[in-house]
Amino acid sequence: MKSFNLRGLGVALITPFKSDKSIDFEALDKLIERLIEAETDYIVVLGTTGETPSLFPDEKKEIREFVKRKTAGRIPLVIGVGGNNTMGVVKELNEIDLSGFSAVLSVVPFYNKPSQEGIFQHYKTIADASPLPVILYNVPGRTGVNMTASTTLRIAEECPNVIGIKEASGNFSQIQEIIKNKKDDFIVISGDDSITYPLITLGAEGVISVIGNAYPREFGRMVRLCLDGKYSKALPIHLQFTELFNLLFVDGNPAGVKCTLNAMGLIENELRLPLVPTRVSTNEEIHKITAKITE
Repeated sequence: MKSFNLRGLGVALITPFKSDKSIDFEALDKLIERLIEAETDYIVVLGTTGETPSLFPDEKKEIREFVKRKTAGRIPLVIGVGGNNTMGVVKELNEIDLSGFSAVLSVVPFYNKPSQEGIFQHYKTIADASPLPVILYNVPGRTGVNMTASTTLRIAEECPNVIGIKEASGNFSQIQEIIKNKKDDFIVISGDDSITYPLITLGAEGVISVIGNAYPREFGRMVRLCLDGKYSKALPIHLQFTELFNLLFVDGNPAGVKCTLNAMGLIENELRLPLVPTRVSTNEEIHKITAKITE
């Protein structure tokens, strides 16, 4: 179960929409091909960046099947399956077709704010039920609750089907504690593009990226240089994206990266409510920066 390699650049795939808010499968086709051509290490399908809260079950199925057909085994795929109803997540894992996927990314339960014991039991139940390896996803800025280092390490130790964590708490001391005390085969992945460079220097083994939708080749190069210990060569690439890192999230995700992709002529700048496009001022800044950055 632990054969899937999470090292390198994973991209949290967006869901492009047309002006009528329907899924733009033609644009999705081109985005996926672009990621493969850029030698992205794996793609995460139906994560938060894919606007899954605003997708209907039949649309999620369409996207799953489309991505599998399009990639045709050319790149590993991770599927997002998470929620704040533990048995609902288990039910979904048992009912959807997971063939073609290498692992499941599952977010810490949101809104109902479970205790650390509740978080542990949630993941233990999911890990026991999942036919695929599970990647934890800690993002307290979205979920309203932080999964502590001790809880993460406990899950890693007691749930053999859990292979790693996407850590997006932004808490360096917490992430460092996980890296220091984890089992050798438990992978720590950056969940925040802007701190991927320093996290890899601490021992993280890659990133599940938002900016990778727009700049998979250059951002992937930065990640691989870091992983090879060539930090001085990676640093200029990291610094090239500093302004864009901030702009991508100032009006929410994926509004920023969709604005960027629109500026590059790759998609329409459409989101589904309650998400809306970036403000005009952000849009203008992103267009200026995108014009200066070349892969």
